[in-house]
Amino acid sequence: MTARWESLNKAVARFAEALDAPETAMNRDATIQRFEFCFELAWKVIQETARGQGLSCQSPKSCLRLAFQQGWLDDEERWLAMLEDRNRTSHTYDEAFAHQLYGRLGAYLEPLQHLTARLREPES
Repeated sequence: MTARWESLNKAVARFAEALDAPETAMNRDATIQRFEFCFELAWKVIQETARGQGLSCQSPKSCLRLAFQQGWLDDEERWLAMLEDRNRTSHTYDEAFAHQLYGRLGAYLEPLQHLTARLREPES
């Protein structure tokens, strides 16, 4: 297990904690930020794992594509939605969008947990 995988694992646990907390403006923003951290670490862990197997991907989208091909990710539609949401939150803050996104974040926890479990396995 790499340091980056360990960071992802911890970030996903903190994301889960934030999702369990009551919704306030501060917690909503913190939960969105934790989601952004998780997504960034996720694609970078995929990139690192790919390199370790002699494969290459350079961007979040290309790493997601590779991860689907390798069977590391199962729900392509959800991961692409996560990418789109991360892109939108990273470049601008829109209060209405933040409310909408916060309502979707619970659906993003399971794919992140699945990825950490899958890439922890020795045969990955």
